[in-house]
Amino acid sequence: MTRKYGYLGVFALIISMQFFSFCTPKDETGPGKVRWDSDVCVRCKMAVSDHYFSAQIRGAVEGKRTKLYFFDDLGCAVLWVEKQEWKDDPRTEMWVNDFNSGEWIDAKISAYDHHKGLITPMDFGLGATTDASDSTYTYTQSVEHIYKIRDAKKLKMKQKHPTM
Repeated sequence: MTRKYGYLGVFALIISMQFFSFCTPKDETGPGKVRWDSDVCVRCKMAVSDHYFSAQIRGAVEGKRTKLYFFDDLGCAVLWVEKQEWKDDPRTEMWVNDFNSGEWIDAKISAYDHHKGLITPMDFGLGATTDASDSTYTYTQSVEHIYKIRDAKKLKMKQKHPTM
């Protein structure tokens, strides 16, 4: 009799595991909905409020469900994601606003306008666009630009505050 209940228990366990595996949500993809002026930049803690220069990243370590992170500027997103161990995971996605339309576009294949006077939330001066030209940066060039700006800001801060 106990053997019969043992088999029944194992059978019930297998069925329940299969049932719950179908109920487990899969990773979402694409940009998420931003709660403007409520969501906060993960890196600098400013409110995400500019509909033309913000960014979002979806990612997670292997084996974990992806999560959405919001940023007020492409610069914050780039500097933050570079420190994540899952930055090169194929599930990692980065989205930026097209600075002409406000629509979400894929950051890795976008072009970046960098003309002087472009005011962005964290002053990195890059506007994402789908219109590539000879005068726009690629994503890789934009990352280099962001690090140059960051390093210049650090140097300026060190000159103002030598004890830092």
